[in-house]
Amino acid sequence: MWTNFEFLNPGFLWLLVGVPLLAIWHFFTRKKDMAVLTMPSVKGFKVHASFISKLKPFLYLLRLMAITCLLVALARPRNVSVSKKTKTNRGIDIVMAIDVSASMLARDLKPNRLEALKKVAIDFVNRRPNDRIGIVVYAGESFTQTPITSDKGIVKNTISELKWGQLEGGTAIGMGLGSAVNRLKESKAKSKVIILLTDGVNNSGFVDPKTATELAKELAIKVYTIGIGTNGMADFPWSKDPRTGKLQFRKQQVEIDEKLLQFIATETQGKYFRATDNASLKEIYNEIDKLEKTKVEEFKYYNYQEKYRILVLFALGFLLLEFLLRSTVFKSFI
Repeated sequence: MWTNFEFLNPGFLWLLVGVPLLAIWHFFTRKKDMAVLTMPSVKGFKVHASFISKLKPFLYLLRLMAITCLLVALARPRNVSVSKKTKTNRGIDIVMAIDVSASMLARDLKPNRLEALKKVAIDFVNRRPNDRIGIVVYAGESFTQTPITSDKGIVKNTISELKWGQLEGGTAIGMGLGSAVNRLKESKAKSKVIILLTDGVNNSGFVDPKTATELAKELAIKVYTIGIGTNGMADFPWSKDPRTGKLQFRKQQVEIDEKLLQFIATETQGKYFRATDNASLKEIYNEIDKLEKTKVEEFKYYNYQEKYRILVLFALGFLLLEFLLRSTVFKSFI
C-alpha cells in the first residue's frame, strides 16, 4: 500500500508541528472560555460536575483534528501507479569468433584458456538481452557454430559445449574472421560487431587476415580483437599419454601476433585487448559491453489517485460536528 504513496507538497507537513502547540495553548487558556461570576461566597452553588461538562474539551479536539486533516490535505497525499513501455531500436548484431585450437587448453588461465573464455562469454551474452549473437569457431579451418539469433539460450548452450578437437589443427585467423564477416554481410542492424579471440599466430587457412579485414571495413563491421595468453611461458598440451589418453603438458613460450590483431582492430575502428589472466579477460568483455550499447527507450506512464479529498471531507465533518455540539449539547456550558 505504502510503496507507491507520496506527498506532492510535503513541505506543508511541517505545519503539523503547530497542532500540539495549539493543544498546549488551549490547555493553559481554557478557563477564559468560561463565564465568570464574582460573588463573596459560592457555597450555595456547589454542585457535582456533570459527565457532559467534562466532555467539553472534546470540542477543541474536534477542531484540532479538522486542522490536522486540512494540513495533510494541503500536502496532497496520493497513490502513484507506474506502467512502463520499452522501445528498443534496431539492436546490435554480434558474432563471436572463437579460437578452439589445441593451444586454447594452455593452463595460464584457470582451469585453461577455453574454459575461462566460456564462463566470461556466457556472462557477456546474459548482458545483451536486446542484441542478436552468433558463434563462429576456428582452428585450422572455420565454420559457423550458431547463426546470428536472438535466442540467448541457444547461444549460451553453444558456448558451453565448445571443445577442442572439433577442427583440424592450426590457427586460421583469416578464415575465422572471414566466416564472421560472412555472417554479418546481410545484417540490417544499426551496428555490426565481431569479437575475434585468439591465442596464437595465423599459420593455417587460405584466407589472408588482411583481406578479411578489408572486407569487414567495407561492410562497416567493427572488430574487437583479443589476444589471450600470459606474458612469457605457459603449460601447453603437446601429446597424449598412450596408456591413459590424457593430455601431457610442457612449458612453452606464448606467441600471439599482436601486430596483426592491432591492425585488424584499427582498420575497422575497433579495439585490441590483451588478456593475460582470468580477471583481465573478464574486464575486457565488460569494457566491450560498455562500448557497444543498444539504445533502449523507456516510456513511463503515471496514474495518480488523489487522497486529499477524503481528508477535506473529514475536516468539514469535524467542524460541523463541533458546531452542532456547541449549539446543542454544550450550549448551556458556553
